[in-house]
Amino acid sequence: MAMAIDSHRSSFSSFKSYLNALRDTPSRLARRAGSVSTAFDETSRVRLGYGGGRMKKTLRWYDLICFGVGGMVGAGVFVTTGTASHDKAGPAVVLSYAIAGFCALLSAFCYTEFAVHMPVAGGAFSYIRVTFGEFMAFLTGANLIMDYVFSNAAVARSFTTYLGTAIGVSAESKWRITITSLPKGFNQIDFIAVVVIIVLTVIICYSTRESSVLNMILTALHILFILFVIIMGFWRGDSKNFTKPSDPTHPGGFFPFGAPGVFNGATLVYLSYIGYDAVSTLAEEVKNPVSDIPIGVTGSVMLVTVLYCLMATSMSMLLPYDLINPEAPFSGAFMGKSNKWNWVSNVIGVGASFGILTSLLVAMLGQARYLCVIGRSNIVPQWFAKVHPKTSTPVNASAFLGIFTAAIALFTELDVLLNLVSIGTLFVFFMVANAVIYRRYVSAETTNPWPTLSFLVCFSCTSVIFTLLWWLVPPGKPKFVVLGACLMAVIGLVVVFNYAVPQARKPEFWGVPLMPWIPSVSIFLNIFLLGNLDGPSYARFGFFSAVAVVVYLVYSVHASFDAEEGILLSHGNLESGKESTELEDVTAKLQI
Repeated sequence: MAMAIDSHRSSFSSFKSYLNALRDTPSRLARRAGSVSTAFDETSRVRLGYGGGRMKKTLRWYDLICFGVGGMVGAGVFVTTGTASHDKAGPAVVLSYAIAGFCALLSAFCYTEFAVHMPVAGGAFSYIRVTFGEFMAFLTGANLIMDYVFSNAAVARSFTTYLGTAIGVSAESKWRITITSLPKGFNQIDFIAVVVIIVLTVIICYSTRESSVLNMILTALHILFILFVIIMGFWRGDSKNFTKPSDPTHPGGFFPFGAPGVFNGATLVYLSYIGYDAVSTLAEEVKNPVSDIPIGVTGSVMLVTVLYCLMATSMSMLLPYDLINPEAPFSGAFMGKSNKWNWVSNVIGVGASFGILTSLLVAMLGQARYLCVIGRSNIVPQWFAKVHPKTSTPVNASAFLGIFTAAIALFTELDVLLNLVSIGTLFVFFMVANAVIYRRYVSAETTNPWPTLSFLVCFSCTSVIFTLLWWLVPPGKPKFVVLGACLMAVIGLVVVFNYAVPQARKPEFWGVPLMPWIPSVSIFLNIFLLGNLDGPSYARFGFFSAVAVVVYLVYSVHASFDAEEGILLSHGNLESGKESTELEDVTAKLQI
């Protein structure tokens, strides 16, 4: 039997075996790509089968809220607000944050239902795997990890900028090294960002409990600085900056770039809410998932949305939008004032530095747990699934992604990273919203999936049509008529589906309210925000998705197939042993 198992795990044992495996790719792809896992597999069997220790349950709801606030606030306001206001939305960036926050809250509901039902570290990867199968889960997981790597690299480089502001040094001229032979956007070397990532990697490898304590301390300090920024903005700001740019030739008013600018800004600042996704990956380490996860995930999103809107209002009052520094909007608002206010810029730089450290800490915790669970599923090497028996942390995944992130942060500029992160995040949130509808209305044993699949496809296509009409039809009354008709079609689809298709299962503990309306609105908003991204963003997203597909075809599907064969043989061996034992017992009884 052992020889049989070895023969079924030999896709990578030799070059000849691998060539044979490649020839079998179509059949293996048909067998594995759509294969779904179960909640039991994700919460029990998979965790037992990969080796290594377990993650300890040490977190409560207040830990999750602190992780959520720390993970979101540092990255969002201090990295994207300046660019969103200066280039996209102007003073209406306040509404951009409100729209993005509303969209994030709807997605948070979807995440919470899954996280309560399956408290595992895999987050969206596990949710898609139990719903749409292995291939879509791998594509989602690959995009998630790339999101984290790029966003963490962007935030680490922003830390260098704000640290320079805190001590009165120009980071670009003093701390970054320009290499003229490299292309623009990749030619400024940032060693400070690399050091920060490496130090945080060591911390998260050491302990999740200690990481939580450190996060609480940094988050508490950060909240104090946020309140300081809000107070200073309302005290020193001027409401006329909401409508008057510094240069009269620039567009004026609260909506200088119109409604499209507001939605463009919402798409960009959506990066700010990636932190709550990281919170869901900590579900495996929560003491009471049923009560703690809903409070931690949704509570942190609502709290952060309020803080974002207040901070964006504060920034818009301090300066006209066309004078805002895209890289350091808050600290830069005081640098041009009289010398007696320069200290405010330094204080804001310190506060932003704390916030950026907390967001990095949470995001790096999340990305490592995603890769750990993907390793458990055998579609990447199981080496990534190793949980250290002493620290109870995924050390291999943490170290690998820390080094990868540091390499990106070393040379890649902020503006190159941000749009790519937004498109990947929106795609993943779109998939989770679809998954929660499918899982509620389809049971593999008793339900025909086609009515639900047809609804999801039609609803997404109609949402895409609405988004295209929004951009392609020229302004005027005909545009509003066409958009109104399309919107009514979208609403009609949900109404018909809600009455025609009964739910196959109801959540045992916590579920998304107003099903299917909330996840449907989430799907619509995610598609609409995706339509606000530029062409290069889609080109980069398509490139990395294509790379993920290639990796799946040349490695993952074969590793997954081998693992499945090994599991089947192992189960067969156990059954054979059980039957043999039973036969021996019967024989013994007959002899007696």
